[in-house]
Amino acid sequence: MTVSGLLKRHREDGPIWYIPDDLWDKVRPLLGREKRVGTVGRPPVPFRTCLDGILYVLRTGCQWKHAPKEFGSGSTLHRRFQEWVGRGVFKRVWRLLLKEYDEWRGIRRRWQALDSATTKAPLGGEATGKSPVDRGKLGTKRHALTDQRGAPIGLEVTGANRHDSRAAGATLESMPVKRPAADTQHLTADKGYDYPAVRRTLKRRGLVAHIPQRDGRPPRQRGKRRYKAKRWVVERTHGWVNRYRRLLVRWEKKEANYVAPVHFAFAINLYRLIILG
Repeated sequence: MTVSGLLKRHREDGPIWYIPDDLWDKVRPLLGREKRVGTVGRPPVPFRTCLDGILYVLRTGCQWKHAPKEFGSGSTLHRRFQEWVGRGVFKRVWRLLLKEYDEWRGIRRRWQALDSATTKAPLGGEATGKSPVDRGKLGTKRHALTDQRGAPIGLEVTGANRHDSRAAGATLESMPVKRPAADTQHLTADKGYDYPAVRRTLKRRGLVAHIPQRDGRPPRQRGKRRYKAKRWVVERTHGWVNRYRRLLVRWEKKEANYVAPVHFAFAINLYRLIILG
């Protein structure tokens, strides 16, 4: 392979630090009207520059005021971020990329996986609680639903003291793309979801549950054909999300200000799944 080919492969496989041109063309219509250059007042910071700066903060976890000056001032970045959070832009970007992922590769709903990840939240705030796995310190939970490849298709955020089973229904309802009627669909989860209420919720939605029982017995298999549940894909997705250091520890007190970067991270990962095939 040539040097140029190696560099191209590295750019495709490595982290995305700037919004690619093709992704920008899709996202731009969602951001609203941009102030024209040359109008009265302070020179505007282009939307694309702001979005690159928000991605930088998401990846590095730095404070807004410590973002490089090439993205504008920290106050400008944060003000633009708050504006887009209020308009639901990041959730719409996630929905847009999920629809494109469905068109290009198809959401594999035949096997879905559900799991949660707990992160620290030292400042507390909305959707936080005392973590039973971190000596009662404040934390928050991300409940994620993925398809068979690990593409994020559902999200719910709760306090760390909220049991996984109580957030299962809300996570399934959070899918921004409608789940069409199809062949038998399966859902795999760990034994933290082994409760009658969860199984009833899955059954109402036409999902076959593959959940180990809390007494240590494996999931029940019916019929001659046995399916191998792939729960690791959702764990890998949580690992991908934790690569964004802004999400590794939650510093935002408002729930919306934490959920929006998660939606943005989901969208970036979906973009990678689309371009890498």
